[in-house]
Amino acid sequence: MCGVCGELRFDGQAADLGSIARMTAMLERRGPDHGGSYSDGVLAFGHRRLAIIDLSNHSSQPMVDQELDLALVFNGTIYNYPALRRELQQMGYHFYSSGDTEVILKAYHAWGEECVERLHGMFAFAIWSQDQQRLFLARDRMGIKPLYYNDDGRRIRFASNSQALLAAGGVDTSIDPVGLHHQFTLHAVIPAPHTILKGIRKLAPGHCLTIERQGQRRLRRYWHLKSVRPQRERSEAEWLEAIHDALRSAVKTRSEIADVPVGVLLSGGLDSSLLVALLAEAGVSDLRTFSVGFEDHPDEKGSEFEYSDPVAARYSSSHRKFLVPNADVLRRLPEAVDAMAEPMFGQDAVAFYLLGEQVSREVKVVQSGQGADEVFGGYFWYPRMAAEIEGSPLQRFSRHYFDRDHEEYLHTVAAPYRGEDYSSATIAGLLAEPDADSFMDAVLRMDVTTLIVDDPVKRVDNMTMAWGLEARVPFLDHQLVELAAQCPPELKLKGGGKHPLKAMARGLLPDAVIDRPKGYFPMPALKYVRGEFLSFMRDILHSRACLERGLYAPAYVEMLLAAPEMHHTRLLGSKLWHLALLEFWLQRNVDGRASAPV
Repeated sequence: MCGVCGELRFDGQAADLGSIARMTAMLERRGPDHGGSYSDGVLAFGHRRLAIIDLSNHSSQPMVDQELDLALVFNGTIYNYPALRRELQQMGYHFYSSGDTEVILKAYHAWGEECVERLHGMFAFAIWSQDQQRLFLARDRMGIKPLYYNDDGRRIRFASNSQALLAAGGVDTSIDPVGLHHQFTLHAVIPAPHTILKGIRKLAPGHCLTIERQGQRRLRRYWHLKSVRPQRERSEAEWLEAIHDALRSAVKTRSEIADVPVGVLLSGGLDSSLLVALLAEAGVSDLRTFSVGFEDHPDEKGSEFEYSDPVAARYSSSHRKFLVPNADVLRRLPEAVDAMAEPMFGQDAVAFYLLGEQVSREVKVVQSGQGADEVFGGYFWYPRMAAEIEGSPLQRFSRHYFDRDHEEYLHTVAAPYRGEDYSSATIAGLLAEPDADSFMDAVLRMDVTTLIVDDPVKRVDNMTMAWGLEARVPFLDHQLVELAAQCPPELKLKGGGKHPLKAMARGLLPDAVIDRPKGYFPMPALKYVRGEFLSFMRDILHSRACLERGLYAPAYVEMLLAAPEMHHTRLLGSKLWHLALLEFWLQRNVDGRASAPV
């Protein structure tokens, strides 16, 4: 796992090595083990390495193969690289390293841009062809690894986070109206290619982009998830067995493909607890588990130790739990916001950030349960959507998901930022894509391929990589996702959701963990805003920077400040926190950078 960046000039000038150095410096926390750079006239790469596979210098990056005239920077892990390596060796390729990085180089030489279809894992990488003067960018199917870029017509820069691009300079930091609408409607999810800033874009999951030296571009979608029933009907027992086998394989692979110990982020919920059980089932003896909790709130408990402790005890894991007081949450909040490549409303971002700090002191790789709810229908709003019989697919979805309808959005932002109902148009288009047998098939597919990417998946990547900690997400193994997408939604939603996982867990986990209501990393202080947290948010929204930016309608801000606990979204988030977080992110990450040199 690493941080990558680069620049390709279209005007014939040499790539700016100063910009590469500034970008690479902003990526150091993603890759604390090694840094390097590479240049070839109009092209330059920068890289920061977190050594997980092949810890020797042979796998350091940028990796250059002079024989093949290729250079590579890569962030991620390729789980099937041993099999690909053997196949490439049989084709006559020779290897000087033992890791997955060199396998990508040879695979690109052997199969061109179609190499991405052969890669099983999480990845974002760039390959420069020296002889063809061509740049190839690719991102994994599920969008687990990020890839941002800035394209001003004279050159394109790319990086693993937006902070690196901002540090390079020359970025248009004005607010993107499409991104802003998505931000406040879709729970801070801004589907690719947009971001909150006009000058920063991101490569969509399951896509690759080829860029010629003169600037010609070719974008290709190489993966499309089909949510249709298989030709041969399967019984419930057959579905459960197939899903169990696929998940067992995904968990085992993510434990074995590493040259360092692998731990588990154990929240106390079904998903992470099941990972522990399956790792034990696979014969992993040195189980290391980690949990975090916060202060209780009068309206909500702040920890889930009562659920995680029995799981750790049942499987005799080496278990560490961390209790964080509210004072530490507020004190460390600016650090977490600085680590966000994009502004995130999820209350558990700070939880992951603080947990990542502790876990990184003991291991470099963890497995995490993100994706299970989206893949197997675990959220409370899915049954409500399924029960809807009135209205269009967009209406059936938006009634239970949108943080704000368009009318409220128009009251949220100031007049210059009011525009079209971009979010409704985007969601309607996604729900109408082909190869979905039913409305709920379309909903679950959209969640897995789009909404999850820029909410929990991005959050886990940003907050763990801020500490040089690699998070692996077996529930988002693309082969498991493809299998689950064929499974009837009724089976997934049975018993309140995640029926295949609950059935699998019987006998492996305590019934109290299986049958408990869906939980999250609890962060009550950011949901029930009172005391110091309310003062903190009021100060942000009354700050000079916020007032001069003029993003929000003053009347809406004052309404939220007057009664913050009266205004929650359909997904139970604080609307006041939404406004404060976005403004705070802009102040921490953007203000002062708009005039940075090109």
